[in-house]
Amino acid sequence: MPSRELDPVTRLTADAVGEPGQRTFYLQAASGADQVTLLVEKEQVRRLAENLETWLPELAAGRPEDPAEAAAAEAGVLALAEPLEPDFRVGQLSLSYDEERDRVLVIATELQADEEEEPLELADPLEVRLLVTRAQLRVLARHGAEVVARGRPLCPLCGNPLDPTGHICPAQNGQRPSAT
Repeated sequence: MPSRELDPVTRLTADAVGEPGQRTFYLQAASGADQVTLLVEKEQVRRLAENLETWLPELAAGRPEDPAEAAAAEAGVLALAEPLEPDFRVGQLSLSYDEERDRVLVIATELQADEEEEPLELADPLEVRLLVTRAQLRVLARHGAEVVARGRPLCPLCGNPLDPTGHICPAQNGQRPSAT
């Protein structure tokens, strides 16, 4: 199964399972009964949300969202659906806009092991192609940012997550002045 396509996507979400610091992040999409669950990193969800929050208003400037699509996206369920068995771990997410169809193509490509780690010949990476509305991505961006924000607070000095058990701050090692 080198490639799989969901068109149209009827449900799209990103969420996390577990306690902050130990969470597992997922990107999940469905087209009717066909569902795909992808394992992603917190940083991928954060970057996707940030990029969408910048890119989508640019697209809307030339072509406003369809009100029916916006209403459907806002009413959509954002909770992850069982089973949470990931199809693969995502190595790369890419976005492109199909102006003719007014859809965004989200391509999730499987993370491949480095050739140095695994000298055997690698198979082609798995790929999932999702055709989604701009409204679905706008809702995903907002929800994804909220999911990321539910994690551990960030250190104001170094930006690394603060653990409940303590934090060794690189900014306090004498190499960088304190923010105070």
